[in-house]
Amino acid sequence: MSNIANKGLLLIISSPSGAGKTTICKKLIDEVDEIDLSVSVTTRKKRKDEIEGKHYFFKNEDEFRLLLRKNQFLEYANVFGCLYGTLKKEVVSKINKGIDVIVDIDWQGTRQIVNQLPKDVVKIFILPPSMKELESRLGKRASENKENFKKRMSEAKKEISHYTEYDFVIVNDDLQLAVDQIKLILFSERLRRYRQLNLNKMIEKLI
Repeated sequence: MSNIANKGLLLIISSPSGAGKTTICKKLIDEVDEIDLSVSVTTRKKRKDEIEGKHYFFKNEDEFRLLLRKNQFLEYANVFGCLYGTLKKEVVSKINKGIDVIVDIDWQGTRQIVNQLPKDVVKIFILPPSMKELESRLGKRASENKENFKKRMSEAKKEISHYTEYDFVIVNDDLQLAVDQIKLILFSERLRRYRQLNLNKMIEKLI
């Protein structure tokens, strides 16, 4: 077994709504060691089944904006009137301990994070197998009315148009296959030379 310590990485997973990224992220957490899901800060009201620090860090708007002024976020966004942000300290501390961190965000958030941590980021975009399948998945969501459905489809197409900004693109036609493909990417990225922290010392002993 290798004694080489690794620096963690930030695994960004983006997709249009309905492509399955939330399920994929949960399966990665269940199936892979040394990986964690980033916990975002939000001003959205806490739901009954949600746990502080596990699902979100819940803040009021003044508290959120104070963190923003102190440059505490890797990225942030206003989503339907609620603020969401990824804490820099939360992510960087885990990466430095050799823990990989999954962040589930859109292309705009991805751009913000890449500007701050360009060498630590691996970007994966998840596609649905077809627009017909995406329409079917979104149409099954209980609270959708026709207007909201059209808006979601329009947003999905806009999100897909940014696929070229990502390192890897995976079609989620088979959930377990998609998860296995991401695991292959993750395990390969862990072996990048600059992420193997004491590799130089090992090489010195070899030569």
